[in-house]
Amino acid sequence: MRPVRLFFDARYIRTDFHDGISRFSAELARAVAELAATGGSTGERDVQVIFLIHDDAQIPLLPEGARTLKIHAPTSAKEPFTALILNRHRPDAVFSPMQTIGSLGRRFKLILTLHDTIYYRHRTPPRDLPASVRFGWRLFHLSYVPQRFVLNRADVVATVSETSKRQFADVRLTRRPVIVLGNAPQRLEELLPELPAGANPGLERGAEVPKRIVYMGSFMPYKNVETLVRGMAGLPGRTLHLLSRISPQRRAELEAIAPNGADIVFHGGVSDTEYAALLDDRAILATLSLDEGYGLPIAEALAFGVPAVVSDLEIFREVAGDGALFVPAKDPEAFAAAVRELDDDAVRERIIAAGVAHSGEYSWERTAGTLLAEVRRLAES
Repeated sequence: MRPVRLFFDARYIRTDFHDGISRFSAELARAVAELAATGGSTGERDVQVIFLIHDDAQIPLLPEGARTLKIHAPTSAKEPFTALILNRHRPDAVFSPMQTIGSLGRRFKLILTLHDTIYYRHRTPPRDLPASVRFGWRLFHLSYVPQRFVLNRADVVATVSETSKRQFADVRLTRRPVIVLGNAPQRLEELLPELPAGANPGLERGAEVPKRIVYMGSFMPYKNVETLVRGMAGLPGRTLHLLSRISPQRRAELEAIAPNGADIVFHGGVSDTEYAALLDDRAILATLSLDEGYGLPIAEALAFGVPAVVSDLEIFREVAGDGALFVPAKDPEAFAAAVRELDDDAVRERIIAAGVAHSGEYSWERTAGTLLAEVRRLAES
């Protein structure tokens, strides 16, 4: 019996730097290829994975020896007709880490992914998209109707968290079954040259009172970075590190509200290695978003043995478990008090231990297993 042919849409893997979708695609691609080749604990090697690309430069970012099929870019005018192109290559199933792949006339099973519903609440599209795509993005998110139409074209819809799955159900976003393909954290300890690859950070990283407060994320209004800045009034002797790229106008806005004497460093963008090094040095991860789709920096920090202070959101409760202190998003005094609470060795050790344990529940291997099991089920049906 021939193996199940799974086409994995890897066209969203960036060749310059990873954004959220790109990292999700690359990490899941690696885990799926490995699990399909080895069979994992079940020994099932009945799935053949072919990766869809649109640029030869994506090949080095895929697992070594990966089979590829080059087609158009996902922003191409050909995208609505992708299924007609893929039909010629006889896939049994196609998985896309997004939901926009064309399905007209498809003769295969289809799994589409919608990571979250945050763009219905905050409709600003990614700035690196063409102007026409950004305009269409805004129109698309004015109502749930277009999204329902898109998702109902699939056999199965995937998302990255139980919170998103519940939100889909709340607004009746799809009639299709929804599976959770958990977003696993990047292992930052592997980026530190002084630690062997795969080493467990343990609790040593939290042995000293934290002096760094690290924020990794954008500066869009719903990220609520203003409250982090204002909270520094109650945190003398600490430094707030704002890592991401920021426009001159947005930086000026935050500098204008900074308390007198507050130590705030604007990095303007950092590499993954620089990010790991900043977290490695007596740090706390902080984010006070008013809304969020997931919260990957929190998961990364917890897996790294770094405590977190975060706003009290449902998705952050799912991502962090007991590995963070939760505060009201708009309360700078509560934020500062939570940071000071982590000065207590017992509290800090408890939070770090809980975070490391909770992060262990997420792995790309487990997520790949869920995806391959669903592909097998669809092929049998």
